[in-house]
Amino acid sequence: MQVTVGKSKAADANAAVKEATAKITSPKGLLFQSSFEHIEEVSRLLSEKYPDVPLIGTGATSYIESDATDKILVVVGFGEGSTLKAGVLRHLSSTPLYDIMSLEKAVSDIHPGQSDTVCLEYCTNDEERLVTSMNVALEHTGVTIVGGTVFGTPAGKDSMVCVNGKLYKDACAWLVVKNNTGKIRTYSENIYAVPDNARTHVATKVDLQTKELITLDNRPAADVYADELGLSRSGIVDNVFQNPLGRIVGEDTYIISQYDVTPSGGLMNYKKVMENDTICFLELLDYREINDRTRSRIKSENNHISFIFSVNCIYRHLFFTNENYLGTLLSDMASLGNHVGVVGGGEQYKRQHVNQTLVCAVFE
Repeated sequence: MQVTVGKSKAADANAAVKEATAKITSPKGLLFQSSFEHIEEVSRLLSEKYPDVPLIGTGATSYIESDATDKILVVVGFGEGSTLKAGVLRHLSSTPLYDIMSLEKAVSDIHPGQSDTVCLEYCTNDEERLVTSMNVALEHTGVTIVGGTVFGTPAGKDSMVCVNGKLYKDACAWLVVKNNTGKIRTYSENIYAVPDNARTHVATKVDLQTKELITLDNRPAADVYADELGLSRSGIVDNVFQNPLGRIVGEDTYIISQYDVTPSGGLMNYKKVMENDTICFLELLDYREINDRTRSRIKSENNHISFIFSVNCIYRHLFFTNENYLGTLLSDMASLGNHVGVVGGGEQYKRQHVNQTLVCAVFE
């Protein structure tokens, strides 16, 4: 599968598009990440330059080579050996199934085989509803979701995604990609675990609209967290890098990032907690060793890597920056092959919306 990646730090959108697409000829589909100020113009320019080519994109902090910046245009051109369809799911906050038939048709038209097709996406909000809705069309096909929530939109502006040159709010931009010459394998990386002596708690009151966990075991959630970990309420938010929340579902644990404490002792989170969910407080593991294992697995399972697309949570991004480790992570990912990443406000993978996770798709 042929994939060409172009980039430009030009301050002018026209110049940036020209430079970033200089080596992209006759693409079967396109994906872009731009500065937030350029998203509208980049969307228009790319759709004009490549009419009728499936296209999605958004404003973002991008990873490419050793760079991590929101002042760059990255364009990914999928070429020979690929088949692509692009589309949008609108009205995520009210009617997430509104456009689901277009996704179902796209997957049907592509005829996904065994481990050769993925659905890449950028979304603006309502991630749990989105993942549930997308899997109405995808779950029976074996096509995996790998995507992220738009993060870093300037204050006072709406988060937006681009599909085929048009911008949408309250929406998800999706790109179904089939590799006709090899596999597409997906991965998720979690650097937290349930402690051996962990106590489990039951979510007894929640606010699904605001994603507030109000009480655990009928006590203010912040007090349960603070008492168990020996902290004051004021230390809970800063402790998210060491001890985020975990939602336990069978043998699986899904990370929930807390970002605020309400006056009544509720925890505000980036992922919804449902009433009666089993919750515990996770612990940080040796992230360097885990990163090494992830890369070793990718390298051993994929021959002739043509492209890697990843979504890294903003909290991981900040944590690794504070640890002076982000540059090492990017260099190590780039050593595997052609890598483009995005910083997400949340990550969507398979059937879940998660926090503080790295998800990626690897194309042979």
